[in-house]
Amino acid sequence: MPLLMASDVWGERWSNSTSDIARKYMEVAARKKSLVCLAADRNTMSGLFDLIHEVGPHVAALKTHVDLVDDWTADAWNDFCKAAADADLLVFEDRKFADIGKISRSQMAGIYDIRSWADLVTSHLISGPDVVDGLQAGWNDVGRSGGVLLLAQMSSRGNLLSPEYTDQVVAKGKEHPGVFGFIGNGSKPEELVELRKKVGSEKMIWTPGVNLATGDGEMGQRYGDPREAVLAGSDCIIVGSGIHKSDNPKKAAEDYASASWNALIERES
Repeated sequence: MPLLMASDVWGERWSNSTSDIARKYMEVAARKKSLVCLAADRNTMSGLFDLIHEVGPHVAALKTHVDLVDDWTADAWNDFCKAAADADLLVFEDRKFADIGKISRSQMAGIYDIRSWADLVTSHLISGPDVVDGLQAGWNDVGRSGGVLLLAQMSSRGNLLSPEYTDQVVAKGKEHPGVFGFIGNGSKPEELVELRKKVGSEKMIWTPGVNLATGDGEMGQRYGDPREAVLAGSDCIIVGSGIHKSDNPKKAAEDYASASWNALIERES
């Protein structure tokens, strides 16, 4: 198969995008033929480095929880982020910020200095759009750019993100240049279809809650099919245990990459 450029695959979404980080993601996805973000749920630095080595060529981004790494040090984390960059991976800190702008700006600094290495972060909008301003100010403080993914839906059982709340998040997020996109519910394609209609084509939708083995997972997590999620409107599938708990993580990552990429080609053709 000939090499496809980002513009070939994403079409008008590529040409119309004004977001540097969105274009960066579309380029990485096209180079790797993968819409996979790996939930890098390892609690040691060596485990995280192993994931990059095992599956780096087949995923476009790593979703991290920096505060869950038991042996974290600033130097080791800097080495990890350099290894991720060398492997052509975006780093996505799933922080789920929710405070006022001033505090969120400070939280981007602090001991973990998220502003200096994260390309993307997640945030709730419960406190209002100033939280996005604060996060963007954090990146600006160190001369970097990044994107905010607002939680519009969740895939966990019993979550409180009502359709009315989702509508408010989308309406405010669509108007904010600092918003990269939205987190949608990958376990329910019908909800993703409706979310995509509301979001339109400019912003990204990234979706947890997908697994080639669909159904219920641990502690209320639910899983939907990755191909169906992409066809319904997802631009990136966030996969955790389906890859890193597999007997063969490399093969699993290849399978998710293939499923997601083929679905994107089908959707955009």
